Amino acid sequence: MNIHEYQAKDILKRYGVRVQEGIVAETPEEAVAAAKRLTEETGTGWHVIKAQIHAGGRGKGGGVKLAKNLEQVKDIASQIIGMQLVTHQTGPEGKKVNKVLVAQDVYYPGDSEPKEYYVSILLDRAKGQNVIMASTEGGMDIEEVAEHTPEKIFKEWIDPAVGLRPFQANKIAFAFGLQGEAFKEFTKFLTSLYNAYLDTDASMFEINPVLKTSDNKILAVDGKVDLDDNALFRHKDLADLRDLAEEDPLEVEASKSNLNYVKLDGNVGCMVNGAGLAMATMDIIKLSGGEPANFLDVGGGANAQTVEAGFRLILQDPNVKAILINIFGGIVRCDRVANGVVEAYKNIGTINVPIIVRLQGTNAEEGARIIDESGLKVYSAVALKEAAQKVKDVLAELA
Repeated sequence: MNIHEYQAKDILKRYGVRVQEGIVAETPEEAVAAAKRLTEETGTGWHVIKAQIHAGGRGKGGGVKLAKNLEQVKDIASQIIGMQLVTHQTGPEGKKVNKVLVAQDVYYPGDSEPKEYYVSILLDRAKGQNVIMASTEGGMDIEEVAEHTPEKIFKEWIDPAVGLRPFQANKIAFAFGLQGEAFKEFTKFLTSLYNAYLDTDASMFEINPVLKTSDNKILAVDGKVDLDDNALFRHKDLADLRDLAEEDPLEVEASKSNLNYVKLDGNVGCMVNGAGLAMATMDIIKLSGGEPANFLDVGGGANAQTVEAGFRLILQDPNVKAILINIFGGIVRCDRVANGVVEAYKNIGTINVPIIVRLQGTNAEEGARIIDESGLKVYSAVALKEAAQKVKDVLAELA
């Protein structure tokens, strides 16, 4: 589950991570009030207005701007709130901005030049360890750094049995070329950041940039946090941070029915029980000359209710020209799934796209017979090759 920058910073502050202070606002008037309050609390006169969406690259898209007075705060907030912000992570359709973060300007003059760094923490599945990725090239897209100057990215793996050791934090601080107070600040920053990552059961923490201010403070100017959905039952307070407005409406609807759904750009909808079988099914669709329109896993205990919910999700996509249902009857019997398909079809009413149902496992032949005798526009298959051929034939008829 992704969360907004302002929510990520609230989490970081709980663990003692110094952050760029800010106040969220949903209207230009609230933004002005937030700027006034920040001036009183921090003494800053300039403010940064930052669009709050679940995507990176906001600055390049015009979603992050500096305001030098309250009039500019109101004008910039008026421009950003309600805009359709397009970045390299949103796709060409962009995302609507519903709120902004009014943040203090931390690039103030002092004894030294401010310096930006990059730090992220995530799981290295190949090694079975968390890894800290760091770079002196903060503020840039890490993908560009990795492609053009990979030597500027260094990694530190953390043994889960002992956790982050002081010498490892020191090692990264040395690699950044930090000294004195900034060195001490950074090691404290990194230790607190790692503790926050572990305690929240996060999938990723990304701070870009980590800023060394002109007076040698270390703080998070931005914060991208991805929380593990499977661990949210342990963190009710974090689950409440979910912003449904930032998610695909179909994926939100799928979660209400406990379905795993991801919308894609193809023309063949697929409904499968099991993630591995779903991936194989999408391969079948590709090999048959089609493109998968979605990933949809209805779970091992597929029944009429889950099948009907899956149908309704897939049919909301206007690009879908056919549907392939691929069910392995291990936990559930194929004849029950077939009856569920027929019942769901009748409950929905008119379905204008052909449906291929491939059933394999317990009572597969009985399931195929139920489909064939239903009188509906549904085609049965037992073998995987047979299902692939029927998808190909259906697409050829539609062409």
